[in-house]
Amino acid sequence: MVSAPTSQNYRARMAQVLGVYLVTDEASCAGRSLPDVVMAAVQGGSTCVQLREKHLSTRDFCAKAVALQALLSPLGIPLVINDRVDIALACGAPGVHLGQSDMSVAQARRLLPPEVFLGWSVETLAHVAQAATAELAGVDYLGVSPVFATPTKTDTSAPWGLDGLRQVRAATALPLVAIGGIHAGNAAEVLAAGADGLAVVSAICGAADPTAAARQLRGIWEKKR
Repeated sequence: MVSAPTSQNYRARMAQVLGVYLVTDEASCAGRSLPDVVMAAVQGGSTCVQLREKHLSTRDFCAKAVALQALLSPLGIPLVINDRVDIALACGAPGVHLGQSDMSVAQARRLLPPEVFLGWSVETLAHVAQAATAELAGVDYLGVSPVFATPTKTDTSAPWGLDGLRQVRAATALPLVAIGGIHAGNAAEVLAAGADGLAVVSAICGAADPTAAARQLRGIWEKKR
């Protein structure tokens, strides 16, 4: 990515990537294969896919990453690897997302090729304050987590809520992707509060029709751009 993460141009370009950001959860896919759900979501308008399967062995995680990268790369849809810089390097993924307990941003940036974009989760205003330093180390966007309470991710701080999301938007010019309890019923409010992108798990993975669910979210995002 370009090296000006706080510029308006950069934010607009990252918003194109982050718009409808599918975060995988194979357990929520109702017995369907993960590649099938991912492909259905992409056909509906998902702009980015994060592979987040925390209970897999390294070998199985890598195999899924390689398979998804092969599926998504020809479509121009970026694959983001959650937590694991080594897996991202092994499969050639164009993105990595780090949480507060993962490798530091500075260490990840030293290992990753410069074109790989890097997201970082913020769970408190103190984390947001640190983002000015993180920007220098190569953060491309912030994941505001969780906006609302969600059963798919329980190891987080108290939810930000919409007011908290507005505070984050006021505190940084970095692109923001919101995650946690987001669905078609609240997506417009989340975007109005300052998010550039909508990260969803069960709203797509658990939907009876992932293509339709992604299309609905994409339509909401398009209207708010």
